[in-house]
Amino acid sequence: MSHATVPRRRLILISAGLLTAAIAGCRSTDILNPDDGTSRAETTAALPMVNRLRQSRGLSSLSRSRPAEAAAIAQAKRMARAGEMSHLIGFNDSFGARMKGHDVPLPAAENIAAGQDTVERAVQAWIDSKRHLDNMLGGFNGLGVAVAWDSASGNRPYWAMVLSA
Repeated sequence: MSHATVPRRRLILISAGLLTAAIAGCRSTDILNPDDGTSRAETTAALPMVNRLRQSRGLSSLSRSRPAEAAAIAQAKRMARAGEMSHLIGFNDSFGARMKGHDVPLPAAENIAAGQDTVERAVQAWIDSKRHLDNMLGGFNGLGVAVAWDSASGNRPYWAMVLSA
């Protein structure tokens, strides 16, 4: 065995150890399963609230959008896993690519929130924020809403709403 081989092997073993430690340090989450009905319940609960708001402003109603719902589920899960409320998580994250990956018709918008214990409180938080309110009053047709919990931070809920063309 050459002297050059030993350091390279040691580097590989050290790298593998760091990777194992990084994986072991990942956050534990209790996350929604898109097939368990919970995500549909969140959209079902949010839709009349958003539609009442839109109708009070003379706007057309939104309808449930399965692609928007899938994108909302994915975003809520991502935030819960990261323990962070953010539209962009990780290197090279792209809102457009995420929407395209879920076949969300464009244009699209995303509202996020964290800490609200009910869908009503999450929707109210978005109504109380001008930028989020503007999204809900925008020229969209579809809606999807989801929540996921990060059990590592005391079961904190992370909410995502996706509005689509």
